[in-house]
Order: sequence, then structure tokens, then C-alpha cells
Amino acid sequence: MSKKSVSRPGHVELRVLDLQDAVNHYTNVLGLIETARDEQGRVYLKAWDEHDHHSLILREAESPGLECMAFKVVNETELKRLAQALQDYGVSIEWRPAGENLATGERARFITPTGHVIELYANKEIYGNGMPTTNPGVQAQNLKGIHPSRLDHCALMGDDVAGSYHLFTEVLGFDLTEQVVDGDTMMAAFLSCSNKPHDVAFIFTPDKGKIHHMSFFVDSWAQVLSAADTIANHDVPHEIGPTRHGITRGETLYFFDPSGNRNEVFSGGYIWYSDRPALTWTADELPKAIFFHERKLNETFFNVMT
Repeated sequence: MSKKSVSRPGHVELRVLDLQDAVNHYTNVLGLIETARDEQGRVYLKAWDEHDHHSLILREAESPGLECMAFKVVNETELKRLAQALQDYGVSIEWRPAGENLATGERARFITPTGHVIELYANKEIYGNGMPTTNPGVQAQNLKGIHPSRLDHCALMGDDVAGSYHLFTEVLGFDLTEQVVDGDTMMAAFLSCSNKPHDVAFIFTPDKGKIHHMSFFVDSWAQVLSAADTIANHDVPHEIGPTRHGITRGETLYFFDPSGNRNEVFSGGYIWYSDRPALTWTADELPKAIFFHERKLNETFFNVMT
């Protein structure tokens, strides 16, 4: 059994203003693969090298933003244990039935101190990555757009970063990899349940339940550059990059979907092991921490969120 009960980010459910515009963006520009639609009108998509049925659910709504972020747990036993641990910690749990989300088992839903809806689940049907598991190739055929290999992480914004940090580390078993502090106040926490620099980040804003960005992984700096060419060719609203973060050391490109939800294409970053020391950035060095090359903050970067 894996040391950690939570294995990785599983999917994001995202609110969009116009479903067809969003589907066009996420399939033709980002290059995700549509796997299904349900009776509620939601669209399910996945990155090409993910085997699970979906990693993104799009739902048309009156306002954009995050409906929920879900994490996959190693098995049903650990799912029940974590749900009980959350309740013992004082967090209310709502069980959502298997099949309510297509191809997905029952989910334990709760709300973080930052106001984000988080779900845990253990089972999701396998869809495949377009290649056999015996004598496979190295990449599926007929990929479109940026075609990232997987959902990587989300950066979530809210008013109680320390509270969400304690919940994720003390109850769910995440590690703190990096943090931003202003004196004694934790302004941002980067958390990993794997060997990545982060699987989720919590960043301070006075509001609750906001998403800063949803990030998809590509294999190289060259693919980040190619992604910039792709969004330019499609006239997609561009924010910043290609450039490099100080935090995580990752290579990055930020842009927006038609509803104003921020997307990131991410590559690189270091390998995280739980015996590494967590890294701390101070607020006065924030421009270098965020954009290591430019060492200045883009005007929209902390002001635009959904």
C-alpha cells in the first residue's frame, strides 16, 4: 500500500458561462479528450495520458469558477478512514452516491477553511490513454492543441490559508513543500500528496472559495513554448509566460478560457520526497518567488480569480 492515503488530484469540476465555447477551448486549444456527457448536461474530459475516465467536468452556470476539486484515495478502506478522521477533526462530511458523477464511485465531500468544496473518492472507471498496456508506444495518435499529459494541480484562493494547511497536513497526510510568509502569517501553502512540488496550493485572498488557476502538465520547456504558439494561433487571452517560477522551479504559461477561468501549462519542477525540508519565501521576495526571470508581478495575477 502507498504510504499516503491520498494518491493524487483526480478531477476538477469547473463552472463555465457558455458550455460549447468552453468545450471548444478545452478540446481544440488545450487538447483534452471528451469522454462523455451526462443527463445534467455536464461534459467530461481527460488529458491524453490519463487512464481514468475524466479529470475535468464542465458545467454551464451563471458565474465561472470552481465547483469542486476531487482527490483520488488509494482504496475504499482509506476513503472511509479519512472521512471519519475529517469528522473527528470537526469537519462535516456529505456522502455523494456512486454514479452521480459518471464512471465514479461514492465521494466524501467537505468544505475547507478557505471555503473550497473538496471531494475524496476511491474508484473511477478506466478509459485508457489510446495505447495498449502491452508493447505500448510513447504517445497516442491524432492529438490536438497543446495536449498536456495530465491534470497537475490547482491553486485555490481563500481567507484562511493556515486553516486549510493544517487540515490537509494533519488529517489528509499532505506535505508542506513551500510556503510564503509575511512575518508570522502564512500567505500561501504549497502541498503535495505525491512526489511533485505541489498537488494543491492555498493562497490568501479576503474572499472564500476562489480558484486562481487549474494547471495541466507538459513534458518539457519546449512544449510550454509550443503551447504559447498554440494559444496565439487561436487568439486565446494570454496573461504571462512562457517564464519560470521561483516557487516549485516550474516552467509556466498562463492564459484564460472563454469564461475567464485561468489555465496554466506547467512543466519541470523538482522531485519532492517527504524528508526534504520545506522551503520558505518571504513576502518581500514575492516577485522573484512567482516570476523568477522578470522579478515583477503582473497586474492581473493576484487580482483576477473566479
